[in-house]
Amino acid sequence: MKQFKFKINGNVYEVEVQNIEDNIATVEVNGSIYNVAIDQEMVPRKTPKIVQAKSVPTTDVTPATAKTSNPNAPKGGGTIKSPLPGEILEIYVKVGDVVKLGQKLLMLEAMKMENNIDSDKEGKISEIKVNRGSSVMEGDVLIVIE
Repeated sequence: MKQFKFKINGNVYEVEVQNIEDNIATVEVNGSIYNVAIDQEMVPRKTPKIVQAKSVPTTDVTPATAKTSNPNAPKGGGTIKSPLPGEILEIYVKVGDVVKLGQKLLMLEAMKMENNIDSDKEGKISEIKVNRGSSVMEGDVLIVIE
């Protein structure tokens, strides 16, 4: 478990705590094993469990803001941006296609993994700014939806 080095009255003691159960500790002092009674009960420390919230990738690189629109403005539309730097392997849509929320738009190879880029907006594809084989950086606009 833990090792210590003590110097008492000029004598050096190498101590290793091997086990602790209730209030009895098994320790090795300079090669000899001893069972030592502890005057208080030892409470084992629990390692805290780190819980991370499940992250949801976004195609926006702007700071988080409320995504509301003017009631008179047309609904849907916007841009689909690259979440990672990589290379475009496949484009599943063409200009003029009407896309729905969650529809697969293209495949991006990033860090030797294939990533599907899905639509987070509904609307009509007005422009595709990349081609198959294009290299893109994080935040580059890939597709414009009107």
